[in-house]
Amino acid sequence: MANVDLRALIKLLGVLLVLPLVADAGNATEKACPVKLRETVKSEGVKAVLEKHDTALLMLLGFGGFSVILALIHNAVRKYVFHDEHNLDTTFDAGGNVSLSLTAVTVASQLFWPGDILHSATLATKNGIAGPFWYAVGIMANIFVFPMLSVQFKTRAPGAKTYLQIIHARFGSSAHKVFCVFALLTNLVITIGIILAGQAVIQSLTKNTSDEFTVLIMATLFGSYSLIGGLGTTFYVSYFNACLVFILLIVFVVKILHNSESQYDSVGNVEKMYEAVSCIKASDDTEYGYLSFRSMSAFLYGIIEVFVSSAVTYCDQASWQSRIAAKPVQGVWGFILAGFMWFSIPSTMATTTGMAYLAISSTNGSHMLLPGEIDEGLVTPLIAEKILGSAGGILVLTMGAMALMSTGSGEVMAISSIIVYDIYQTYINPFRYHLKSVHCILCGRVKREAVTQQNNDEGDFCACVDATRCHHCVTDLQKYSSKKSYSATEGYKCPTHGKYREYQDYLINFKNMCIVWVTIGIIPLGLVVFESGMDLNWIFYSGAIATIPCFPPVLLSILWVKATGKGLIAGSICGLVCGISATLIAASFYEGGLNKFLLNTVQDYAILAGTSSSFGVSLIVCILGSLMTHKITSSEDESHEWYKMYDIDNPLNPWELNYREDLKGYEYQGRPSFDQMFSAFKSAKTTAYIAGSCAIALFALVIPCIMASFPNMDFTQFSMWVTFTQIWAIVMAIIVIIAPPAEEISRIVKQCRKNKGMDTQVIKSPIPECNELIVKDNNIVGNSDQPTHV
Repeated sequence: MANVDLRALIKLLGVLLVLPLVADAGNATEKACPVKLRETVKSEGVKAVLEKHDTALLMLLGFGGFSVILALIHNAVRKYVFHDEHNLDTTFDAGGNVSLSLTAVTVASQLFWPGDILHSATLATKNGIAGPFWYAVGIMANIFVFPMLSVQFKTRAPGAKTYLQIIHARFGSSAHKVFCVFALLTNLVITIGIILAGQAVIQSLTKNTSDEFTVLIMATLFGSYSLIGGLGTTFYVSYFNACLVFILLIVFVVKILHNSESQYDSVGNVEKMYEAVSCIKASDDTEYGYLSFRSMSAFLYGIIEVFVSSAVTYCDQASWQSRIAAKPVQGVWGFILAGFMWFSIPSTMATTTGMAYLAISSTNGSHMLLPGEIDEGLVTPLIAEKILGSAGGILVLTMGAMALMSTGSGEVMAISSIIVYDIYQTYINPFRYHLKSVHCILCGRVKREAVTQQNNDEGDFCACVDATRCHHCVTDLQKYSSKKSYSATEGYKCPTHGKYREYQDYLINFKNMCIVWVTIGIIPLGLVVFESGMDLNWIFYSGAIATIPCFPPVLLSILWVKATGKGLIAGSICGLVCGISATLIAASFYEGGLNKFLLNTVQDYAILAGTSSSFGVSLIVCILGSLMTHKITSSEDESHEWYKMYDIDNPLNPWELNYREDLKGYEYQGRPSFDQMFSAFKSAKTTAYIAGSCAIALFALVIPCIMASFPNMDFTQFSMWVTFTQIWAIVMAIIVIIAPPAEEISRIVKQCRKNKGMDTQVIKSPIPECNELIVKDNNIVGNSDQPTHV
């Protein structure tokens, strides 16, 4: 018996010793590396957390009501402080004097959709940490190039409100009509992308929602405060949007990377995430995993993004509209700061929601979403729901709604500005027909400065009094301001400017109609898009192929004096044809060919072939065509060509007023000369080129070379990268939250002090030109022939 017990005891001890080894072997089998993620058979999907009435209340009364309040505040500021709310140009340029930090926040905010909130996480699931990194690098290049163009735009055409006005002034109606089509096509593509992004956010988080409900919500958000406050309100809304995005991003970071109570074993801290993601085998079967910056597919994607973001940045009137609302100096630094702000979003989002998705999927051994759902941008909503519960869904809906409001309203304003300035005012109902650039719009005679530039004696000279020094206008404006109405039936009495003031009043009413009809047009457009079956990925990239041929002509029209209308038209059309052809040819080589049209036309090499062909052919043909057709033979010809852009102006609100503080110490007749403008903003141009080049070198060369030097990141390197992105996001969040309100309040206080000084000289009128009768030394200028001393 003792022997039996002894044998039994030995067996028991053997079992106890072997069990841990067996368990460890089992665990090793479960956690074997590398793990190839399988496509899920049954998607977990994103659980809707809100009822339809909850979403309607949150978005319409919450965000919509809040934006309307901001619009009313903006109107009050323009009316009682800056006195220019009754001005067509103010609607589309927010007064033309937006502060540096507000410019930066708006530029960054308008790029937050869908590339950061939704798309950065999508790229992380496909290419790992390299996907959003190279995506960001591709876009950053264009962000930092834009200051170089914007400073040229603001100094060579300071009175232009759309880039199409430059094309019309330099090349005439034929080129202008062609690029109006390209501009509207670009706005259409971006609007469709916004609608699809909004659909992904709203319908994934709202129960039993319909397409009609979704598009109606978005149209109401886009158009409501745009109608009330114009572009200026977009700047205010963009500020709150950026603040909200950064705050919620920090919440995600804390909950995913600094949460000891996380319900998932693979998230909660950096070490857990690294262990889970490092075991995943790359989807392209290369030696590099999801923690390597050497992914060729991600690098290829970054190259593609350079071309794609060029179309979105330079061919979209909304981009120019927001960016030229600031003066040259503020615009340059605003762009540089915006680039730093924007980079923190995809880099941080990728290491939170995107990498968290991979970590949790690694534990399961398969994806949690279907490929189509990943392309729709549902990774971020899914992770928010899993980590934060129903509150996470509300947070993502909040981020998405604010981002869509900022970008969507910008597109509504852009389309409306093209209709008002470049279609209606130019072709349908111009103030004066068959007007040349050398002719005064008020009287139709040849302007003195234009004749001097052109060296001819054509016709009688214009003798119109400057509106800022016209005493008839003072009487009219004081009369109508005392009535607190701008639509008096008896009309304006000024013989020089009266008729044009009535015309501008009519355009202001027409502008309101445009905003309303553009907003209404979003509804049928959205329903058609939803029925077509196209997704966000397809419209974003295929649309870029169709619009990027417009980029070289826009670039050359601002920078190259020998550019001609014939060359630009030929280049854009040839680029469009070659780009579409290259895309279709490349797509036909993929499995299924053009039978799988929506799938194969946005494959990597199809997009690369299309975008590079569109851009390259357009640029080459534009240059060759212009060289063969230009008539520039002397410096006088060059001066006359640039003068066409310089002459774009509103005689009731001349651009010189907005630049008067920047031109202190200069003496000029009417407006400064080219040389004076060049001298005044020489430092801004130098800053744009130096700072822009250094920033591009930093983000496109230095950082990529450092990160690509690691074949596969170890834990220390991954931890350092995650810490770096988090610190970057926190610093940018502090700047975003504090700088814009501080600078805006300072600007308002400064203007109030200026107004008090003017009150001692004239009766206050809510029209800027009445106030500008008092120049900086508080002397009334009554003779239009006397030079302006600033």
